[in-house]
Amino acid sequence: MRYLRGFFAFWYDFIVGDDWRVAAAVIVALAITAVAAHHGVTMWWFMPAVVGTGLTAAMLHASRVARRTK
Repeated sequence: MRYLRGFFAFWYDFIVGDDWRVAAAVIVALAITAVAAHHGVTMWWFMPAVVGTGLTAAMLHASRVARRTK
């Protein structure tokens, strides 16, 4: 059981990392892209836009938190 818990803890830390918001945005974006592809819509640009926006938002959030703790 300890190995199984360690396995899932690794994957949680690897996927979620420091900011759960970025992981949630990527999962939602993948779902939207999958639905759009299923309906024949070309959305190759959507994932890079979501990742760039998510990382920018995460950096802004981290800088606000860092300023508050000083």
